[in-house]
Formats: sequence, structure tokens, C-alpha cells
Amino acid sequence: MEFWFSEFHTPDVKHSIRVKRHLFSVESDYQQIDIFETPEFGRMLVLDGNVMLTERDEFIYDEMITHVPMAVHPNARDVLVIGAGDGGVVKELTRYDKIERIDLVEMDPQVLKACREFLPANACRLDDKRVHIYFENALKFIRRCENEYDLIIVDSTDPFGPLEGLFTREFYGNCHAALKDDGIMVNQQGSPFYAHDAEAMQRSHMRIVHSFPISRVYQAHIPTYAAGYWLFGFASKKYHPIDDMNAEAWLALGLRTRYYTTRLHKGAFYLPAFLEDALREVE
Repeated sequence: MEFWFSEFHTPDVKHSIRVKRHLFSVESDYQQIDIFETPEFGRMLVLDGNVMLTERDEFIYDEMITHVPMAVHPNARDVLVIGAGDGGVVKELTRYDKIERIDLVEMDPQVLKACREFLPANACRLDDKRVHIYFENALKFIRRCENEYDLIIVDSTDPFGPLEGLFTREFYGNCHAALKDDGIMVNQQGSPFYAHDAEAMQRSHMRIVHSFPISRVYQAHIPTYAAGYWLFGFASKKYHPIDDMNAEAWLALGLRTRYYTTRLHKGAFYLPAFLEDALREVE
């Protein structure tokens, strides 16, 4: 008898992955957490029935949400990461020697506990001495911060349910205040393909545009996410994501990546016509 995990991308579309073993399952105070072993994608973290990452393609998301802003900001030393309890974004950030502090704000300690045990390749740098972990509500945390961070990475789940507050105009305004004068905020913007997701993406982009003088959207192909097509938001007080990207400086670091390149960096901001039109509607 075969065991398949299915995630509904819309009421009429679902993505199914065959499962070898159900390794972990717990209902925390905030959500249902499951980890599956799959033959095609390796281990897979699922929150409330939604795929958060797989061992096979997590590098795409983590590299694109991390290295794009790091290749633009010339001197990012203090970084705030919201969400990302699996540790993947932290792992990428710790590869930069110039970063002095990484504050990780994760609502659910059970996510970290599960990932430390079952996804150690992702969680392997959570104990880096520069990493400070706070188990609390990110909305309350960010309100206490002012002129503190060079970079904020918002690695939240989709803008529905209890974390919808991380996609509000108030939240983005608080992120703006928490950043230094040349700070950058990067966030996941979801998929633009299905109508429900596209509308959420437009709302988020509209609110970011109202908070930051520079706001752009870029893209990546992530097979296990909705439609295999994912967006990120780049918002900045000062730096343009293409004009201020320093390819020579980033290449000099000698970081080995599997998806991100400085050439891809530029191309990721050139969007298809339907997406340009959707963004223009709300700008």
C-alpha cells in the first residue's frame, strides 16, 4: 500500500509526493508539525498541511532570500530573521564573516526542536555564537526595535491565518523603523500564478511600496512550492537591487552556491509581462 502526501494549491489543484515514512508529528501550541521521508525530495517539513521545505530543493529558497540582499548591502553586520525556524536562512547567513549578529525570532520552539533532530543539515548553524534565538511574536518584537538592523529577512509562512499580521502595512512600517538608514528588507511573496495567491502577493507588494522608497520583486523556480514559481520582495531605504549589486565583491568572498549567481541575481528581477502588469496595478 502506497502512502502519498498531498497539498492543495487550490481547491482544484493538488501536488502529491510519495512518502516512505512519517518521521515526526506533533500539534504544537501554534500549528501541526509533520516531517516525512520521501524517495524523491528527501525529508520534508510540513506545517498545517503546507510544504515548508524539502531536502532536495530548500537550497533554492534559502540562497535567494539571503544572497540577493547580501550582494547588495556593502556592510551588513546586524541581521534580523523572522521565522525560518528550520535554520536554513541562518545557515546561509553564517557563511558571511562580516556578519556580527543574527537575531532569529521564531514563534514556535517545536519547529526548531523538530528540525534539529530530523533536518540537521538545515539546523546545523543555529548554535553559532552570533545567533540569538527569541521565541516570541514577531509583531511584538519588531515594535521594540528602532534603527537597529542592516538587513531584515522575513521568512514567514503564507499570508493567511495566524501569521497574516506579518503582511500588513503596520508590520512593514515597523520593519522600516527597525532598519538603519541604509537598511534592506527581504520577504517571501508567495506564488503569483493562482488567483488567490496572486491577490495576496499584490496586497503585500502594495503595502511595502507605501513603506519603502525602493521596492522590487524577484523570482525563483522552486519545484515543491505552488506552481513551482515563487516570488520574493526586495525593499530598501537606499540601495537598488541591481544598480547597487557589487558582483566583484560578492565573488571575491568565494562562496559556493548551487542556485544563486550574480548573473542570475540580475535576471531574477526581470519579470514576465503578466506579473509586471499585476504589480503595476497596485503601485
